[in-house]
Parts: sequence; C-alpha cells; structure tokens
Amino acid sequence: MGRRREEIFRIDRNPHRVRRFLGHLLLTVLMLALIAGVANFAISRDVALENVYVTVANLPEDLENYSILHLSDLHGATFGERQAGIRNALGSERFSLCVMTGDMLGPEGDTSALEDLLDCLPEGLATVYIPGDEDPPYLDPTAHGSISPLAVWAERLADRGVTVLDAPMLITRGRNGRARLWLIPESLYALDLEAVRRGYQTQLENLNTVTALTPDQVAAKRVAQYQLARVEKIRGSLREIQPTDIQIVLTHAPLNAEYAQTLRGWSERGDVFSIRQSALVLAGHLCGGQWRLPWLGAVHVPEYGWFPEDSLVTGVGWPGGVRQYISPGLGASGAYPWWQSFRLFNRPVMTKVYLTARERGR
Repeated sequence: MGRRREEIFRIDRNPHRVRRFLGHLLLTVLMLALIAGVANFAISRDVALENVYVTVANLPEDLENYSILHLSDLHGATFGERQAGIRNALGSERFSLCVMTGDMLGPEGDTSALEDLLDCLPEGLATVYIPGDEDPPYLDPTAHGSISPLAVWAERLADRGVTVLDAPMLITRGRNGRARLWLIPESLYALDLEAVRRGYQTQLENLNTVTALTPDQVAAKRVAQYQLARVEKIRGSLREIQPTDIQIVLTHAPLNAEYAQTLRGWSERGDVFSIRQSALVLAGHLCGGQWRLPWLGAVHVPEYGWFPEDSLVTGVGWPGGVRQYISPGLGASGAYPWWQSFRLFNRPVMTKVYLTARERGR
C-alpha cells in the first residue's frame, strides 16, 4: 500500500515531457499573439464612418438634418496611399460642415497626412480646426519667413480653406439667414477678454517705442495686433448671439463633470453666451481609450484609470448636465503611456453628426 501510494503522488520529472509541454505552450502563445496582431492590424486600418443623431430642442427647420463631419486625432497617420482608406469610408457622402477637434498634424506640425485627408473631402466643404494639446501653437511670435502671424502649419491649412477657430463663427441657413448656428471654441468661456486686451495692448505699446525692431519683434508685433483684433471680434460676436441661435461648442480635450459644472456656475441661467446654452460639445483627445477589449471597452485612460465607463471616453455623454460627443479618433495619441502607444482593437472612426428636432426613431 505504501509503495502504491507513493506512485500515485509521484511527480513525473521526465525532462523531455516538460520541454515538450513548454514548447507547445510557447507555440500556442505565439500563434495567439500572431492571430491577435493580424486582427489588430486589420481593425486599425479599417476606417469607419459612423452616424450620430443629436436631438436639439427648438432646432430651426432650415437646420433639420444639418450634418457635421467630425474628425479628430489623426496624429499624422496614413491609411493607404493618399489616405485611400479615408476616401473609401467617406464614399459619396455629403456634409454641411467639417470640424476637426485637434491633433490632426504629424510630428513637428507636419501637415502632409492631413492635406491628403483634405483632398478626400467633398469639394468646397467648409472646414474648421481647433488645435489640440500635441499641435504646435497656431500663432508664431518669431520670425518664420512669412508676414502672417500664423504658424507655418496654420498658414498651410488656411491656404487650403481651413479656418483655425479662435473666435465664435456664425453660420446661417434659410431665407434671410433666419436659421443661425454658432461654432464656439470652448476656451472662450474661461477667457478674461479684458485681461487679454490689456496684456497685448501693453506689449504693442512697448514695441512701438522701439526705433529699429528685430525680425522677432516684428513678428511679435503682428501677433499682438492679431490678438487685439481677435478680442474685438469676440466681443462683437458675443453681442450678436441671440437666445434662439444654436450653439455648437468645439474643444480638443473633453469636458469632465467637474469642469462642466464650473463653467455652468460662471454664468446665470438667462445668459445667452453660456455653456448652458450649448446644444452639443464636440471633443476628441482620448482616441476611444487607445486600447480597447471586446465587451469591456477602454482598458486604461490616464485621466480615469483602469476600465473607465465608456461614456467618459467615447460617444455621447452628459458631463455636468452638458451634452457632449467624444470622437473615437483616427490615430494614436501621445498622451498615453509608452506601452499604450498604439491603437489596440480600436477601429479608427469618423463621425457624421446629424442635428434634428425629432426624437430618434420617429
């Protein structure tokens, strides 16, 4: 009995069997990694165009089904020759407007991938751009071979008909422009216009006392003049906004609940220019979480930690009572840790946002 019991509990120490088992295990792991890599490559190159319907109370009839192509976070990525993947996803779709919520440029402000994307858009489509946190500044106060205060990349986009949005922009539709929609940079809600004006006015006055300006000082003077003109443009727009106008807010980084509530608290309920009056905030930055797992969603987002609620990362949500749509984006953001520097099971997405007065499904 003792010997039989020993045989029952004896550990098989045959080294050949152990090596075979480890070899099979390693081969299985490598095969699974290869399959996952091929699947992820296919997913990350397959650009999708998704539809999102936003119900807006009191939307003018002339703005019914107004469609906004929302793009974000290209990060200089390419999808085939001259962005063929993007062109194929867009197909023959038509849009009322295109908005880009930042980080569309390549390293050091390279515009080549973005310009190829612009060639894919319908001809004559009005396009606006909100700079992202990984974009270089859009104004350049140093000498850079141009008389424009715009940085080289922003000037290149302007030459292609893209507006870098830094002040409210009015869009009108219908007879006599009776349907009015404003595009508003989110940063304006926290901007002290008078402090900005005083700062640049002082800078300009100091530069005007210099007898012989250096090239950099000439460039700085142009930027100061641009900023002073921008302040007046913003003030004029704020006086023009009416309570019945539709306000679409553009931002790169999404609003979180705390910040949205802070913005709401800085205005009274009846104020016309207020985040309270926005019909929709369009944002990007998070790239859908960068790494996503089927049925689980985003794996890790620096702002929210591990496995955050998906409405915080992508799609439509209501932070602080403000409706917001966060684009899943196209490329991979540098805001994530090094080990999360690429998209994992995360399809690149462009969004066609429809404004409608009707409840979805009716």
